[in-house]
Amino acid sequence: MDGSLAILFLVAGLTDMGINHCGQGGCLAQADARPEIGLSYGDLIFQDKSVGKETYITYGLGRMYGPFQPAIGASVTNHGDAWIGIGATYTANFAADRLYAKMSLMPGYYSRGSGPDLGHDLEFRSGLELGYKARNGIKVGLSYDHRSNADISSVNPGMETIQLRVSFPLK
Repeated sequence: MDGSLAILFLVAGLTDMGINHCGQGGCLAQADARPEIGLSYGDLIFQDKSVGKETYITYGLGRMYGPFQPAIGASVTNHGDAWIGIGATYTANFAADRLYAKMSLMPGYYSRGSGPDLGHDLEFRSGLELGYKARNGIKVGLSYDHRSNADISSVNPGMETIQLRVSFPLK
């Protein structure tokens, strides 16, 4: 996987911003959002092979800038690898807000335990989650994400995760 998810995040988010958010307050006008915490667990994939498990937590802040919600994330693998980052999410809702597609882009710090060498401490994590949102705001989705250093190092093998995520609204 290359930077396709990051490009999809930017194209979808910027298109929505241009169509729906460039009014009087500006394209990135601040607005309130419902903060949420997401917990996920699943397979860690390196060079097309399952190499372990990862637990990932995300926190979507209580504000938006245009269509983008700032978020932080942290993960740890069963090999002791850790990643922590900050970035943004973009969510598109469908079917009367019951189904959603959520994309994310977060640069972050990667600390290698006994897992794969990703080539650099700076790793960009981009992802896509598809899921269902219950009436009480709880979301259940399947997520796929990719981490790489965007070729800032000559070693850049990338790593993916496929996870089940449950997100809870905090307000």
